[in-house]
Amino acid sequence: MMSFDEKILNGMGVLAAIVDTGSFARAAETLNMSQSGISRSIARLEARLGIRLLDRTTRSVALTDEGRRFYEQVIPLLRGLEEAAATASGSTTMIRGRLRVNVDPFFSSLILGPRLGTFIDDHPQLQLELATRDRLGDMVADGFDLAIRFDEPRMSNLVARKLLETRIVTVAAPSYIKRHGRPQTPQELAGHVCIEFRNPETGRPFVWEFYRQGERVAINTRGRLTVNDVQTMLSVCLAGYGVAQIMELGAEAMLAKGRFIDLFPDWRDDRFPLFAVYPSRHYLPAKTRAFLDFVISIAPSAGMIFPIG
Repeated sequence: MMSFDEKILNGMGVLAAIVDTGSFARAAETLNMSQSGISRSIARLEARLGIRLLDRTTRSVALTDEGRRFYEQVIPLLRGLEEAAATASGSTTMIRGRLRVNVDPFFSSLILGPRLGTFIDDHPQLQLELATRDRLGDMVADGFDLAIRFDEPRMSNLVARKLLETRIVTVAAPSYIKRHGRPQTPQELAGHVCIEFRNPETGRPFVWEFYRQGERVAINTRGRLTVNDVQTMLSVCLAGYGVAQIMELGAEAMLAKGRFIDLFPDWRDDRFPLFAVYPSRHYLPAKTRAFLDFVISIAPSAGMIFPIG
């Protein structure tokens, strides 16, 4: 059996820094080491483990399959060691270090961004890096501590905590209804102009679904316009081009003012969830817990949404 020593622990820290920063050079800056020292540390770790951890080219560095599996196993342990060290030093209430968060762009601009200054001001020793992306990707390999995403992640090795649900409404602008008429049932949408929204995880448009008291109806809309940005979909729909399925979250004012017409108010049971996603339920660092608590605290104040638990 391979013995565990300080060199292996140091190598794990170097590997984590490379994944977090995306390069040997930036990892060297973060750890105050030379690039040659970084390379030697990884070479020693690979030799002790008997596997290649990284594929390195002149332009990029990426985990191998073996390296990704190793990284996914050790990163919670490293975070736990950091937390244990903080506890031992009596600084469990200190939120510090670097926190990388993958955030849904719509949630970031609508809810998180306007309130983020408060969180940053409350934690002066924390370096926060937000990456607004349209998909989750491989959050462990990409070096993220936490992700805030709509819809449940498909990766079973991640912990997903539901934060809220928002109703899905099918809407059109008054100008569209004036030109094309108002569909009376979901089935009539097959003859209307529908704006499709691409699911970033599958690459295919979302299926138009309708739910009412346990009844489900799926409609094949076959729209000629497909978008992958919520704001673009809203603006195109507001301009009267077509019908769209949108989240009620963020559209409350436009619905109240009549700029959007809820076409099927009796089909009210379709919900879309927001999740917090993180690599492990064990040894969740204090900085991650603090940011998660902050998101939970601001979500219920965002409008007509439904906090979970």
